[in-house]
Amino acid sequence: MRTAQGEAEGLMVPLPSWRDKEANKGGMVRAALWLEAEVGLGNVFTSGQLRKAFPDEEQIGRRLRDLRDYGWRIDTHRNDDSLLQDERRYVHRGQEVWTPGQAKAPERKASLTAAQRARVLEGDGFLCRRCGIGAGESYGDDIETSLLNVARRTVSMPDGSSETQLVTECKRCSTGTTDRVVDLTEVLGRVLALSTLEQKVLAKWIKADRRTPSALESLWGLYRTLPQGSREAVAGAMNAGENEYKGMGQ
Repeated sequence: MRTAQGEAEGLMVPLPSWRDKEANKGGMVRAALWLEAEVGLGNVFTSGQLRKAFPDEEQIGRRLRDLRDYGWRIDTHRNDDSLLQDERRYVHRGQEVWTPGQAKAPERKASLTAAQRARVLEGDGFLCRRCGIGAGESYGDDIETSLLNVARRTVSMPDGSSETQLVTECKRCSTGTTDRVVDLTEVLGRVLALSTLEQKVLAKWIKADRRTPSALESLWGLYRTLPQGSREAVAGAMNAGENEYKGMGQ
């Protein structure tokens, strides 16, 4: 097993043992070492396996989540559809929390006031700006209803500066994600590159704060849900119609 420092020097540097409670203080450090030694990057584990490995740590799930503050990423079924409710995927290794002086948690940002949260939620129409779900609505999986919160986004401004802006997100969309940077210059450039007709259509969507799919787009979405035999029937009908049209032109 290599550490980041060992890889940079081209050396094999063994990690401390996650079983050593004396040398590795705290459940968070031991959980990180367990992920490296027992799970492996990109692999799946369950909450049951985690609890079995740390029977003496009552809050081991919370200690695992604490790793996110140090750049670690562990996905759940909320942001990875291939995972079951009890499964987790070890996606990215962050700072070496087991190395004294190496790991530094980001500075805690000041909490938002109730008035600030209310203004953001109202300005966003009480909708998650990623998936569009409203407060208390069902996701359609009979597992949970939505809970809206206010997240911070770093926005790169056209003048080259950066600023933090607030946006509404549901708990499911924000779970397990790291800070995302929005490049406003790129967005504005793509808007200006649209044709006049496309800009008018976009302006209507912006004014209504919603996008209504066209009849063709709705039909395409319906077609994609059909079984293979039905999709073949639709394709056959399209081919027959095209051939009939060509025959009329001869």
